[in-house]
Amino acid sequence: MIRFDDRLRATLAANLSAHDRCTQPLAGRRHAAVAVVLVDSVAGTDDGEAVGVAGGAAFLLCQRALRMTRHAGQFALPGGRVDPGETALDAALRELEEELGIALAPQDVLGWLDDYSTRSGYLMTPAVLWGGARPALKPARDEVLGVYRVALQTLVDAEPRFIGIPESDRPVLQLPLGDHLLHAPTAAVLFQLRQVALLGHAGERVGEIEEPVFAWS
Repeated sequence: MIRFDDRLRATLAANLSAHDRCTQPLAGRRHAAVAVVLVDSVAGTDDGEAVGVAGGAAFLLCQRALRMTRHAGQFALPGGRVDPGETALDAALRELEEELGIALAPQDVLGWLDDYSTRSGYLMTPAVLWGGARPALKPARDEVLGVYRVALQTLVDAEPRFIGIPESDRPVLQLPLGDHLLHAPTAAVLFQLRQVALLGHAGERVGEIEEPVFAWS
């Protein structure tokens, strides 16, 4: 079990600082930001279902509402499009508060992961945030079907799978978490969180990870 404490916070910040983050130009794509929010994993809470190893540090994972016009029911990190005049951090913090009711500040940023370019025309910038032990979650039900506290130990213990598809020469990542398989772009962000922030493999890239065909539009 990975303990949720100041030592973990310092380790994650140091590992992310040692990582030379890969940025990309927009090049006609729309800019989006996502928040990887670290909290304490508390089984039995009424604001988020625990997944994986009970107790210890976790990250928040959303399931998109079934009424959404795109990618309904899929698992995703809180986030969305960067509005005109916003920075990626502005957008990540705004979307986090709008979707989950959690208000964080710039000083809660532990670091950043690589930009990831999606098949649907977005450039995704992930911020890693320290959310506090037990933030009160107030999911926006028009956007969020459910919220899960996924133990970081479960992410470390996961066995990522890379498979080939005829439509691309890049490998598709399947990241098993609980009873589900996550795919890029969410799985790419979480895989890099695992490799860089948790395991200390600075410089591990995810730009060549492919999305499954159903996520291309």
